[in-house]
Amino acid sequence: MSDRARVRAAPVAEPDDGCGPDSGARTSHPGPHPRDHAHLGHEEVVAMLADLRRTLADRYGTSDERRLDSTLRRAGRLVVPVRFHVIHNGRRGWLSNKDVRRQISTLNAAYGGAKGGVDTHVRFRLASHGHTDSAAWFYSPRLYENSMKRRLRKGGRNTLNVYTAAVGTDVLGFSTFPQWYRRKPHMDGVVIDYRSLPGGSFRHYDRGYTAVHEIGHWLGLFHTFENGCRTPGDGIADTPYEARPAEGCPYSRDTCRQRGRDPIHNFMDYAHDSCMREFTAGQGRRIRAAWAAYRAPRRGARSVDLGTGPAAGALSVGAPR
Repeated sequence: MSDRARVRAAPVAEPDDGCGPDSGARTSHPGPHPRDHAHLGHEEVVAMLADLRRTLADRYGTSDERRLDSTLRRAGRLVVPVRFHVIHNGRRGWLSNKDVRRQISTLNAAYGGAKGGVDTHVRFRLASHGHTDSAAWFYSPRLYENSMKRRLRKGGRNTLNVYTAAVGTDVLGFSTFPQWYRRKPHMDGVVIDYRSLPGGSFRHYDRGYTAVHEIGHWLGLFHTFENGCRTPGDGIADTPYEARPAEGCPYSRDTCRQRGRDPIHNFMDYAHDSCMREFTAGQGRRIRAAWAAYRAPRRGARSVDLGTGPAAGALSVGAPR
């Protein structure tokens, strides 16, 4: 999937621009904690990339993402219906319709390239917004993930279910990958901390980019630092290899010998929200390829058909159910 193998000069030093102390991860306070649960082993990443190639070849007669992408882009933008589930404990964790719509707007800006990256040709449409008052689910969404999702999840493989709760200060969110849908469809979706939404109370993580990051996994993207400097990295050619997650907001960083400085501003890294601003063209292709492989409605072998029909000049790939 990736041909990034050219070696160049040794890594340089890592100056910091003062955005904040290096925390080691995507957290709401300093400390060596992971941002989410999407950390995968090398063999698992290799297997998931191989599964994507096989699935694309089976459905469309090619696993070449560049070749397939010209057809996918002609089909129009992907408009993803979003079912937003607000889990709260009384007033704690309550989010208004305005809060939810602001998060949807942030998603559309990030995936549309308005923050500085490429337009991935993915847009999000709020299909429903509901509240569930449950102290257990609110304070322990990971522990009660199965029962919570079995009760609330709506739609099929092409409907994004987002849940907000008090995920925690060490992990701000977690997501499933599209490859996992066929095994446990009821678990499909994204869970984020309600304090990470735009205007939230988590310092450095209050612009809504935790949802952008986690939904990137749901759409098929790995971390930019996946596998460190080891091939295949994240399997995308235009995201340079990165030995470890970005911390805070480094001015510049180069941790691997392969070509390219670390993608510290990429939404799939771990930097502060103020440091994040982009997806790459390769990530856009990967999203569209993963969608075609795992989430697009099935309309016959080797037939590129990504949706159910046009809607306001865009292609809708899933309707509220």
